[in-house]
Amino acid sequence: MASFSFRRDVISRPIFAWARKVMPEMSSTEREALEAGDVWWDADLFTGTPDWDKLLAYPPATLTDEEQVFLDGPVNELCAMLDDWRINWEWRDLPPEVWDFVKRHKFFGMIVPKEFGGLGFSPYAHSEVVRKVSTRSCAAAVTVMVPNSLGPGELLLRFGTPEQRQRWLPRLADGRDIPCFGLTSPEAGSDAAAMVDSGIVCKGMFEGREVLGLRLNWHKRYITLGPVATLLGLAFKAYDPDRLLGGAEDLGITLALVPTGLPGVEIGRRHLPAMQVFQNGPNRGRDVFVPLDFVIGGRARIGEGWKMLMTALAAGRGISLPSLSAAAAAYVARTTGAYARIREQFNVPIGRFEGIEEPLARIAGTAYLLDAARRLTCAALNQGHHPAVISGIMKLHATERMRVVVDDAMDIHGGKAVIDGPQNYMGSLYRAVPVGITVEGANILTRNLIVFGQGAIRAHPHLLTEMTALADADPARGLEAFDTAFWAHVGHTFANAFRALGRNWTGGLFAPAPEAGEATRFYRQLSRHAAAFALCADMALATLGGALKRREMLSARFGDILSELYLLSAALKRWHDEGRQPDDFAALEWCMASGLKTIELRLADILANLPNRFVAVLLKLIVQPFGPRAASPSDSLIHRLAQLILEPSAARDRLTPNIAHVDDDRGLARLERAFALVTANEDIVKKLRTARIRDWRAALRNGVIGEAEAERLEAAEKAVAGVIAVDDFAAEELAPSTARYHDRSDPQDLTTRAAS
Repeated sequence: MASFSFRRDVISRPIFAWARKVMPEMSSTEREALEAGDVWWDADLFTGTPDWDKLLAYPPATLTDEEQVFLDGPVNELCAMLDDWRINWEWRDLPPEVWDFVKRHKFFGMIVPKEFGGLGFSPYAHSEVVRKVSTRSCAAAVTVMVPNSLGPGELLLRFGTPEQRQRWLPRLADGRDIPCFGLTSPEAGSDAAAMVDSGIVCKGMFEGREVLGLRLNWHKRYITLGPVATLLGLAFKAYDPDRLLGGAEDLGITLALVPTGLPGVEIGRRHLPAMQVFQNGPNRGRDVFVPLDFVIGGRARIGEGWKMLMTALAAGRGISLPSLSAAAAAYVARTTGAYARIREQFNVPIGRFEGIEEPLARIAGTAYLLDAARRLTCAALNQGHHPAVISGIMKLHATERMRVVVDDAMDIHGGKAVIDGPQNYMGSLYRAVPVGITVEGANILTRNLIVFGQGAIRAHPHLLTEMTALADADPARGLEAFDTAFWAHVGHTFANAFRALGRNWTGGLFAPAPEAGEATRFYRQLSRHAAAFALCADMALATLGGALKRREMLSARFGDILSELYLLSAALKRWHDEGRQPDDFAALEWCMASGLKTIELRLADILANLPNRFVAVLLKLIVQPFGPRAASPSDSLIHRLAQLILEPSAARDRLTPNIAHVDDDRGLARLERAFALVTANEDIVKKLRTARIRDWRAALRNGVIGEAEAERLEAAEKAVAGVIAVDDFAAEELAPSTARYHDRSDPQDLTTRAAS
């Protein structure tokens, strides 16, 4: 028996007893989600005093020579094969030669180790491949990224038995099997616990012999690669009513591999997600029997499916959609900057108008921020971390900010981006945005429940230990652990209160920061706000307890602050890793100004809505004594940043790297040529302006320019006309392709006949 301790037995014991009573019960899915993955820089941010030297010392993500060769070779070849217009509007699929190419070059096996016949690439290489292909075709990018993200391959690598890996991974690597993963069902979207898909433990015949297995029944939808998959990873609830396994009847969510050729599997029908034609569709299983050996991880993993999924998602969610989103931001920065430079109204490039400069700057700043965050996250993944909270931040904010900048790009392009056709290089991306917002955890759910809800427990230095102690079945052992964690938590809170008080009353003037030249002041501001965030989070948890989980708007605001702290850390890390390029400073400064303003506004909203008004007033005196004072990016900064993507420069190339360029006389290729010609003619155009002559032909007649200069201006004029031109079609080209679309009969009957 432990000796008497005044602190533990007199002070901590009643707190422990009270906390055990009021702590809300945690569902099994919530507990397993919390246990999935790990923490990384997010844990530093929760301390209230992040170690900037540690951040800057992390090695940046880099490619091996082999990975670079793959990008320069097969990836470029693939991009050259892709015709996004025909894929989406004529073929409704990738052409057969592209399917053959991606299988032959093992695009589906990027994450599969070489010992199983895969490429064995790093997370960063996976990200770079998805990023580049995304700039050519969203359908192709999704096709390539899904087998390397959440699915049979990732799950087998993490949880599969040696026999399962030997059997399935080589087939996945070389494309003999095309994988998909079935999770979402009509009854269960975000709420996986509502899943009704079932697997009953029973005996059955398989390949001519009686074995113990599962009789599966399911209905899944929204399954990417589902219509063409040969190997389905399936999530279901397992039951053992006859206790054949000797344990409980309700075994929990379980994952299994189901070859789609088995009797009872219904697969092949397609969805059309926002007119994106990557293979996606529903599937069903009716009394499909598989041996227990087909459970991923074998019999020992029955019931562990949700934890397995969340662990796999902790990595995959930080790569695939953030890579596509970062690519989209860079793509629209390059294309919209070029278009705003060559497109003139009132004899002035539209990019010179302040009303256009503001969204141009937002596009450029977002492109810088998203790729910075993508690289930092990949650096963590390359080191073997699986940061669950950070991956949620990345998926949420990358796709949300993609939506903003794509909308900006559409606004600037106007009719050019609205009229569809082979010359429209923006429309397909615009239509794809809602897909990214919705999949791998809907953004509304992620923002309101996941980022802070999960982060406050996982990344906090003491909270998870306290919760574990409170849930301990042995009260004595739980009290011992709680006593240690609780008082460490108290010390942590007081330390952050003093930090926040000093840093906020001095405007962060003396907050910790590395020597980073012009950027030093930004580190100080992040140190200041990290302390304020940590303190406010602790006080919200203390005053609301488990009720904070139901105060979703408060949770979302805390999540926004945590997200901004991470994203801005990534921007500073990028600035450091790229050698503090002076020409890029406008992009960094825009990111910091926008992010710091968001942090201060969210803090103000939290303090205005915290139910305990005494605590709210006290916190306001500590963390915002003068109210939110951060300014938005200045007009001067917006102008400088917009100019960065309006003219050719090394800074523009750093902001928009690795975009697929194919010389095919389509929209993007035309735009690049016109941009090069127009910007190369700037000195000649200045002569015309000085002479107050708008038409180069009149300038030639008046001797203002020579023949060679006139030829250059004429070539640029024709190139610009080719970009500005939009597609049109003969009426018969847009006519329905089959008679059934003219049918005005019963809609249900029409659907049935269309399916046939």
